[in-house]
Amino acid sequence: MNRLWKRWIALALFVIVLGVTFVFLGRWQLDRLDQRHARNDAILANEAAAPKPFDQVFAPGVTITDADQWQRVIATGTFDAEHQFQVRYRFNNSQPGFEVVTPLRTTTGQTVLVNRGFIHVPGGRGIPTTLPAPPAGQVTVMGHVRRSEQGKPQAIDPNEGMVRLINAPAIGRTLPYPVLDGWIATLEMNPAQQAEFETLALPEISDGPHFWYAMQWFLFALIGLTGLVIFIRGDLRERRNRRAGTAAEGPARTPDSLTS
Repeated sequence: MNRLWKRWIALALFVIVLGVTFVFLGRWQLDRLDQRHARNDAILANEAAAPKPFDQVFAPGVTITDADQWQRVIATGTFDAEHQFQVRYRFNNSQPGFEVVTPLRTTTGQTVLVNRGFIHVPGGRGIPTTLPAPPAGQVTVMGHVRRSEQGKPQAIDPNEGMVRLINAPAIGRTLPYPVLDGWIATLEMNPAQQAEFETLALPEISDGPHFWYAMQWFLFALIGLTGLVIFIRGDLRERRNRRAGTAAEGPARTPDSLTS
């Protein structure tokens, strides 16, 4: 096998590996697009549906999953103002701030975490350490079902009443009573809260960038294949030109032929 064939084979293997990787990444983006479509459909369907009673969604031993998210539920109970949590490093509509999570002791005898909303903190200002008190007495909360957020222990385990992610089992370990999995993102509360909380924004209902990302990966695979073909054709053209040049020079002339 000559040197040229070895170079072609090595380059072809390299392009194949890259091409397979690019196609895999493109298909991964299309899978993410399908997941986003399913999430969008679920959000729109749940927004159009009537709110469900609390005990039809939350129950002891039930894990809230992605399939449960964005349903609207109604829960009635009393807030535990002694055990509030500040959720830091949060953004709402691209604005920085924090959220306040307070356990709600429901009339069913169960306890669920309620995210009472978002408070914007302008850049350069310190985050307050005193949290707004929840309404006293019996309250009724209507909000979205949310699953427990996942992350490293330092993000989900509360530290002096502060936490970065809302994970019900992790927060529940710091409370003197059990809490249900998942949490409720408040949309409405009666009686109303005194603090100026912002409702948590819904995820954007769009296809996102996944389709065009997939097309880019497929294009990269095509460019790699096209480059391989161009490279090989260039080698062949160069070899033909070299052979043609050698033929044009003719056979080498000897001293005898010059004197004849």
